[in-house]
Amino acid sequence: MKVSMNPNGKYRPFEAVPIKNRTWPNKTITKAPLWCSVDLRDGNQALINPMGVEQKLEFFDLLVKIGFKQIEVGFPSASDTEFNFMRRLIEENHVPEDVTLQVLCQAREKLIKRTFESLKGCKKAIFHLYNSTSPAQRKYTFNKSKEEIKQIAIDGIRCVKKCLSMSEGTEIQLEYSPESFSTTEIDYALEVCEAVKKEWGCSADNKVILNLPTTVECALPNQFADQIEYFCQNISDRENVIISLHNHNDRGEGVAQCELGLLAGADRVEGCLFGNGERTGNLDIVNVGMNMYTQGVDPELDFTDMPMLVEAYTRLTGMPIHPRTPYSGELVFTAFSGSHQDAIRKGMAARVNMKPNDYWDVPYLTFDPHDIGRQYEGIIRINSQSGKGGAAFIMEQDYGIVMPKAMHPVFGELIKNAADKAQRELQPKEIYAVFEGAWLKTKSPLNVIEITERHIEGERGSEAPEQVAGMATLEWEGKQFAVAANGNGPLDAFVNALKQTPAPKFNITNFSEHSIGTGSDTCAIAYVQITKEDGTQVWGVGKSSSVGRAGIAAVVSALNFKA
Repeated sequence: MKVSMNPNGKYRPFEAVPIKNRTWPNKTITKAPLWCSVDLRDGNQALINPMGVEQKLEFFDLLVKIGFKQIEVGFPSASDTEFNFMRRLIEENHVPEDVTLQVLCQAREKLIKRTFESLKGCKKAIFHLYNSTSPAQRKYTFNKSKEEIKQIAIDGIRCVKKCLSMSEGTEIQLEYSPESFSTTEIDYALEVCEAVKKEWGCSADNKVILNLPTTVECALPNQFADQIEYFCQNISDRENVIISLHNHNDRGEGVAQCELGLLAGADRVEGCLFGNGERTGNLDIVNVGMNMYTQGVDPELDFTDMPMLVEAYTRLTGMPIHPRTPYSGELVFTAFSGSHQDAIRKGMAARVNMKPNDYWDVPYLTFDPHDIGRQYEGIIRINSQSGKGGAAFIMEQDYGIVMPKAMHPVFGELIKNAADKAQRELQPKEIYAVFEGAWLKTKSPLNVIEITERHIEGERGSEAPEQVAGMATLEWEGKQFAVAANGNGPLDAFVNALKQTPAPKFNITNFSEHSIGTGSDTCAIAYVQITKEDGTQVWGVGKSSSVGRAGIAAVVSALNFKA
């Protein structure tokens, strides 16, 4: 049965803006905008349990540490908590000289006066006034005409001007938002903003911030860019106006709309850490800032300790961060896919011999996790979908065990089977346990009970090679054998002695070794591939404080290996 979601006229496409000669498609972002955090207002009001004053003070200090120079601290006229928070910020000197507080207020006289009371002693502030202008708001919320809605904005500005005497000693900058700009007729939005600007007055020394909220995201990102460029082209005194964006994420395109809005001429961006906010959230400033960074642009915000930022955010807000959230999520640098793991492993290996600032081009990793305080340990994680290279990478990174590449498929198959059986991701210690159980701890069918060796030097002055006499007590399938043989080294002597037991005859066709550990903990690890008489090839691994004994243990391991 065919399922259909036919809108049937209930929804309609966004009406395009009549712009000509648009320029934004040919531009790139080359510098950071003015950033304004609205976490303490938009983000806080969207929490199930809003932050208390102490939490808000800690969050404010966090925002300052990151580098925000403009911070909207709330709606001081809305509640005693908001008002008291504002007072403590000022009275306890939380606000650095280069940081401006922003306060939000509706265009209502009583609220405007209360907001000015909260600003006493503040050195500089942005007074953010707003009223809704969209057709739906005019129709359903206010039941007012366009002229009446515009008059609300004008009256609000007049009231702010009248109250300026209450802010003696405070430098006030005006910000005005035609709320629901995104669904307001573009020419009407311009009309209201022109009236506000005219009533307030603006100059090069006193620029007005015109904030254009995507209160409800309803357009394609390119259509939003057209809105912003049209507005920038047609607002008067453009050089004395700061165009600000306040994107929401109803369509999941908040970041894209912000970036295209900057291309279209916006100067300033409001948003929240990790996209917190009403409904689907506000713009994620971390995402936009890191997007700039990975394109070679300094975002002028400090995200070099992302784990700290994530911890503080989740603790103070009670909001989780999805593990797939760009840049900050737990899994964003993690590969489970075998082909991804192999490419990452090779790219990372190549960077060992490169300079830290050499161009970053590791496959599947858009940038170096170290840049934001993340480590490499979690880049490759192992489940049943992982490949042979991923498990080998974990062993190398976490345990210093560098298996020959030809051995990777064998180990990968063991790990895949273990993950299939567990039906979950395997932790590094579990991966090591599989390795250990397959090769390092096996004692059947071959077990070495005792082994000694004696070095036999050739006659002085002769070219006769040194010989090793090896003697061992071995157990094969429960039966003991005392054997002895000579060889050109401990391993060769042991292999020759094995021929005196029922163990399968074989040749060593691959051998390598390396040291692991440091200082007194250094030991040798050997990898050996044997080819049995029937043509079967098997890998073995041995570990010992003695190089010779590591090779012997590897041969025992190979004969004991069970696929």
